[in-house]
Amino acid sequence: MVGLQPKVAIVILNYNTRSLLERYLSRVVATEYPNKEVWVVDNASTDDSVEYIEQHYKNEIKLLVSPENYGYAGGYNWALEQIAADYYVLLNSDVRVPADWLDPLVEMAISDRTISAIQPKILDAKDPTKFEYAGAAGGYLDKWGYPFCRGRIVETLEEDNGQYNDATEVFWATGACMFVKAEAFHKAGKLDADFFAHMEEIDLCWRMKRMGSKVMVQP
Repeated sequence: MVGLQPKVAIVILNYNTRSLLERYLSRVVATEYPNKEVWVVDNASTDDSVEYIEQHYKNEIKLLVSPENYGYAGGYNWALEQIAADYYVLLNSDVRVPADWLDPLVEMAISDRTISAIQPKILDAKDPTKFEYAGAAGGYLDKWGYPFCRGRIVETLEEDNGQYNDATEVFWATGACMFVKAEAFHKAGKLDADFFAHMEEIDLCWRMKRMGSKVMVQP
């Protein structure tokens, strides 16, 4: 990437997923984007997640340990009050990333200052010919208020044949891998902890869109 590189904090919220950290975390650390920090926020796990991070990633990852399990929304809210960055990536611990995954998201974000959130295309880890259930290629709400996304309708997952390879505006970006402008996240009021887990990212995107921001998918 040429020019100014904003600071990006990749923040993984962890609760008893030590096995997933062991499987996927090294790929996050290997992300090629230089102006980044990788954070693991442990949501009061009862397994050995914290010990694993301290033993294997002490010099590569910043660690926060919450005093109790605040859920997805509350855990991220608690953590992001303590993390200074231009952009956050809210990343699930079970997402496998390629080394160059972050550059296209940053490039899109800095190309249009009205963009507040972006998600990449997410494929199923067990069957990468199909889209992942949690977000796929960007989400919408139907006229009854039910969420759906490109690549997945209810339980049905589409095969990825390049049909959603266009970078476009959507209604919501998945919380499984949400690249979000820090200023917009806080200005919108953060995640609503009443949701605890599920639907909170849709609510946040809705509020950011009401502020005049765009939510995008960058495949």
